[in-house]
Amino acid sequence: MPSNSAHPGSIRIGMGQLLVEGGEPLRNLDRAARMIEEAAEQGCDLVLLPETLDFAWTHPSALTEAQPIPGPYSDRLCQEAARHGLYVCAGLTERAADGRIYNAAVLINPDGRILLKYHKINLLTVEQPFYEVGTTLNVIDTPLGRLGLNICADNYIDGLPIGHTLARMGAEIILSPSSWTVDYSITEEDDPYREKWIKPYQILASYYNVVVVGTTSVGYIVGGPYEGKKSIGCSLAVDASGIRAQGKFNEFAGELIVADLPRPHRPERGTAITSRLQRLGYRFDELPNPA
Repeated sequence: MPSNSAHPGSIRIGMGQLLVEGGEPLRNLDRAARMIEEAAEQGCDLVLLPETLDFAWTHPSALTEAQPIPGPYSDRLCQEAARHGLYVCAGLTERAADGRIYNAAVLINPDGRILLKYHKINLLTVEQPFYEVGTTLNVIDTPLGRLGLNICADNYIDGLPIGHTLARMGAEIILSPSSWTVDYSITEEDDPYREKWIKPYQILASYYNVVVVGTTSVGYIVGGPYEGKKSIGCSLAVDASGIRAQGKFNEFAGELIVADLPRPHRPERGTAITSRLQRLGYRFDELPNPA
């Protein structure tokens, strides 16, 4: 599939900063479908949607109503991807065949087929009663480049080994459905996310020459342990040169942010990646000095 991007050698990604309502999967999926349509109208090759966009992050209804993947909610996204002819990456809640619940992400191709499914690994303590820890990482080659998936807190500083591993596996673009939240009183002027999100994205992007893209939900959180907090957007696309696109920091900023991102050239593999990191001054783990 050739790229739709207006800029040769680049990939047009739509970051669908979506209003996600707790416990309202059908309404959320309708909203996601409209965002996919808008991304197609703007010539996007791929649209990235937020974490757990079906039930919302840590909403209690997920424990009893989560669906399998493939299943009705992923099927809806597959249908929209095929209808509009673009890649869709989105966060969903999955009930596995053994009954376990996972915070999942899927990558769907323009034919409506699921290419990758990923389960979040770096679960916050507060979400562990809702989701099981994932156990696998994968990347896949596509006409857009080699793509890898992770989810939200997988990109915390303490979770960066996940991104390091995806980069070691050759990922050129890391897609991260997210749901960034703050206390209800936090405003744009108090933006706490520079160190929390921009810094780790830039670490991965600059050391490995990858593109890292995270799309977050917006809206107030209803139900669950974070009730009363708010999701505030601030979606990010970062490459080795810095921030390429950023969504508004606002709980009402439901919007599509379109970013034309150069596809990185990553010839290094294996220990050649180590050599690159050493040239750039990356510090590997060291044994402590003997007492």
